[in-house]
Amino acid sequence: MPGFSGIHRRMAASIRRLLGDRRGNVAIVSALVLPALMGSFGLGTEVASWYANQRAMQNAADSAALAAATNASTNYGVEAKAVTARYGYTDGQSGVVVTTSNAAACPGGGSTCYSVTITKSLPLILAQFVGYSGDTTLAGAAAKRIRATAVAVQGTVQRPYCLVALGQMGTTIQSNGAPNADLSGCNVMANGNANCNGHNLGADFGDAHGSNSGCGVTPDSNMPILPDPYAGLAPNIPADTCSGSYPQEPATKNAPALSVTNQFAGSYSWGSVQRVCGDMQLTAPVTISNSGGPTVLVIYNGSLDTNGYTLQTASGSALTIVFAGSNAYRHVPTGGGTLDFNAPTSGTWSGVAIYQDPSLTSGVDMSSAGNSPTWNITGLVYLPHASVTFSGAVNKGSNGAACFAMVVNDITINGTGSILAHGACGQAGLILPSNAVPGRGQLVS
Repeated sequence: MPGFSGIHRRMAASIRRLLGDRRGNVAIVSALVLPALMGSFGLGTEVASWYANQRAMQNAADSAALAAATNASTNYGVEAKAVTARYGYTDGQSGVVVTTSNAAACPGGGSTCYSVTITKSLPLILAQFVGYSGDTTLAGAAAKRIRATAVAVQGTVQRPYCLVALGQMGTTIQSNGAPNADLSGCNVMANGNANCNGHNLGADFGDAHGSNSGCGVTPDSNMPILPDPYAGLAPNIPADTCSGSYPQEPATKNAPALSVTNQFAGSYSWGSVQRVCGDMQLTAPVTISNSGGPTVLVIYNGSLDTNGYTLQTASGSALTIVFAGSNAYRHVPTGGGTLDFNAPTSGTWSGVAIYQDPSLTSGVDMSSAGNSPTWNITGLVYLPHASVTFSGAVNKGSNGAACFAMVVNDITINGTGSILAHGACGQAGLILPSNAVPGRGQLVS
């Protein structure tokens, strides 16, 4: 049957062509491996997404921890969560949880660090194709938990002061309606409370260990106590060689007149130490020059009465006035006139203009500082146990740099109490009193 034989041959040829045709192999293999390829690609893409989210969360946690440590108040946690929200991680929304602590372990020891942890659950999408089921759930579905933690510690900065009140009891810096007071360019520090009514004094920063009510353009409370920075100079006070004789100005009309050895007028050239036993009174303007370096004028058991005249240092000369002795006497500058002098710029008494021995606790108060006499002083006025009323405007010494600082026990600032001499204490040889105060946070982990 020729027809059947032809059909048979054609069928055989078709089968041979089918068996020899490889064009369908790729489709078959692709169908077999495509699920695995999709799963691997999906897992890689999803893992990259997890890393990107974790990196963004870490940036948010770092910024929030720094903010919390810088804030360092009872609302540190509120500030930290506000920062994470600005990064798109709002606590309690979209699977985000933000936790904060101000008692976290610090790498260097202790538990005073601030920590912020951000946790977010991300739903699984393609990773499930390779059998990954996540490590948590989100809305009942498998999810991956991403976490970022940052730890910071509150940093400190050194803040210099031109006015320090060392007393720790009650209000130690206060003003009562002093609209013309001007301490701009200066910072003030009270180891007690600070209270300024009606005017902030213009001081850049007003710091208080206790509470601060209105003192300073930026008022701060609960600041660290500032220890007395100059008490250590006391052993350098020259010894008393007065042999127990300390003439005093007459307190009554019939009292003996002050010894002529305690009265001063004109020009003097003094060495490194000049001693006065008892009160020192000017009877005319006095100009002091130095022979061989700055002079330490030590007044033992007495006051300096300018008596309406000017005490000044000559150009190129320097002076430190030291009050020493016992608590049975007064140890202050008094009288009208002017104190116009500059402190040494080097040596033991560098930058120190007036120094009350810190062992003196009475006879040290001043009711008219800067006003009677007028103060044109370059350097430090150190009155550690004095209650001071500050009313004048302090300017620099005529031959000195623009630098003034005052350390007292407590102070009341009235009227035009102003410090005009500031900004050049390095040139004047004075290292201003300063304290380590809270500053910006620093990341530690």
